Amino acid sequence: MTLQDSAAADPQAAASKLSSLALVVIDMQRDFCSPGGYADQAGLDVARLAEPIARIAELLAAARCFGMLVVHTREGHLPDLSDCPPHKLLRSRNAGAAIGSAGPLGRLLVRGEYGHDFVDALHPQPGEWVIDKPGYGAFYATDLQQRLQMRGITQLVLCGVTTEVCVHSSLREAVDRGYACTVVSDATAASDPALQAPALAMVAVEGGILGAVMDSASVLRQWAQAGAASCLQSQQRPTSHDQVSYQALYNPPLEPFA
Repeated sequence: MTLQDSAAADPQAAASKLSSLALVVIDMQRDFCSPGGYADQAGLDVARLAEPIARIAELLAAARCFGMLVVHTREGHLPDLSDCPPHKLLRSRNAGAAIGSAGPLGRLLVRGEYGHDFVDALHPQPGEWVIDKPGYGAFYATDLQQRLQMRGITQLVLCGVTTEVCVHSSLREAVDRGYACTVVSDATAASDPALQAPALAMVAVEGGILGAVMDSASVLRQWAQAGAASCLQSQQRPTSHDQVSYQALYNPPLEPFA
């Protein structure tokens, strides 16, 4: 059965399967993924942290086509650093990348600076949420919880960087608030490659204590199985800047609806 066949059979039910789900893109900022940013100044391999960009672009293009809620988070601080805890500032200094210090992309992890903004390939589109957060988690000191509740969101699909810090912090905050979560394995990256597998493994222990772990192809297939009737009915296709192929997405080997 093709996606078109599934959606045509019951378009309203198919489209509603994605209405309670949000794609959350964690901290895909120049400060973490580009040369000269915070992570680069701290000695991290920004090429590794940029590796998920292509997979995240595929997820974004699909979510937009399907009319899903998309949330982008940015870690950063006010220019006077009044929202940066002293210990966090000290830790950044010890790492060789003091928050607020001058760098090639502007002051490190300071809101409004060039480095604080998103990488070009993953810029939000109009109507997508941008959550500016001073901490590692997406819920701390933000209004994300209230906004998700107002939209009736109960499921989150998380991707971004870094797997072991901001993705995990956001995941744990979400689980404690009752959200069903999925982490996209190949759309995340750890600061140290040795941390990626353990960070993902601990999500699924005890029957998925922190949620599920899936690769991007499986997530896209699951979304396709769920419907996307509104996208199909309007015959939308990704724009050129998405730079993804929808051949597999629009004609996947689908299983029948449960």
